[in-house]
Amino acid sequence: MNSEERAQQALRHYLLALQFFTRIPVTGRLAAWVGFSPEMLRASSAHFPGVGWVVGACACTVYALLYLGLSAAPATPWVAAALSTAATVLLTGGFHEDGLADVADGLGGSQERERALDIMKDSRIGAFGAMALVLALLAKTGLLALLGQRGLSPALAALAGAHVVSRFFPLLLVRGLPYIGDSARSKAKPLADSITLVQLTVAMAWCVAPLIVIALGEGVLFVLLALLLSGACTALLTRWFLLRLQGFTGDCLGAVQQVAEIAFYLGAALALGPVGLRTGG
Repeated sequence: MNSEERAQQALRHYLLALQFFTRIPVTGRLAAWVGFSPEMLRASSAHFPGVGWVVGACACTVYALLYLGLSAAPATPWVAAALSTAATVLLTGGFHEDGLADVADGLGGSQERERALDIMKDSRIGAFGAMALVLALLAKTGLLALLGQRGLSPALAALAGAHVVSRFFPLLLVRGLPYIGDSARSKAKPLADSITLVQLTVAMAWCVAPLIVIALGEGVLFVLLALLLSGACTALLTRWFLLRLQGFTGDCLGAVQQVAEIAFYLGAALALGPVGLRTGG
């Protein structure tokens, strides 16, 4: 396979990942050119952080337009944070949020492994899932508003970095734990089968450019703390899934993405230090 063929194959895999994890339509002749197979879907996992480029760009655009378009009022960062978060949910169809809710319902609803897995398969949202969703959305909105109070640049940097990096950490779960989901019913089964070191390297490469740009604009500490908290939360969830479930399901991947995204925002906010140190208050 020559370089042109490899580039076309990578583009097909990327478009397949974009189709699977967003509501962006890949139809008609484009869909016919992209094609589909379980092997292609498995290979597309290397481009999950690349999907974060698109979702992050959407979030940044909405946030910036509202931040600059509204009057300089105390509520402006909150409005920008809430509506940019809503935009990403619409763009992705709440795919990862749904996984977080299912995991919270399963692990919160029963201490028994089999019963927890059965609850996670139920499409209905229970009390634990509802609480997890509310708290996650509040955490995102609050942290993005806090970052926006420090300026537009930190908020956009955090949005861009979080949406890319948070889609890398679930791949470590695929690499480190066995898949225990319902193989017959799960559309995500090919994605969770396995991931090679080459695919992980490609996924990591998607993260490099945004993180370098963020470090140049906001400082190395901004990136380091955000990555440290995201990685620590991923490690804790991995340990939890191993102890409670002896593996992971597709819902667990969504939960990791959501928690890693929130942790990235928190790390970025902590890196900026107390408000008074920057504002003189």
